[in-house]
Amino acid sequence: KTDLLILDDFGLTAFDDPARNALMDIVEQKYDKTSIIIAAQIPVKNWHETIGEGTIADAILDRMVHSSHRIELTVESMRKNKMKKTQINS
Repeated sequence: KTDLLILDDFGLTAFDDPARNALMDIVEQKYDKTSIIIAAQIPVKNWHETIGEGTIADAILDRMVHSSHRIELTVESMRKNKMKKTQINS
């Protein structure tokens, strides 16, 4: 019932059947009605493999990716930069 769903750290581990089915249900309910923001460290090209189960992955990605706006960051993470500064100052 939310207008915006945020999925953070998407795809850190492969999806099992219950997770894949839950994602499909969520995406289906939200499609063309509300928004989903997905933050992931893995490239979109690897999402199909992470979701697994070809036909379901196709259906999920068709709804999520093909009507999306992508922002791909190309800079190092803030955590890495913070760690470097901490190591230098130690």
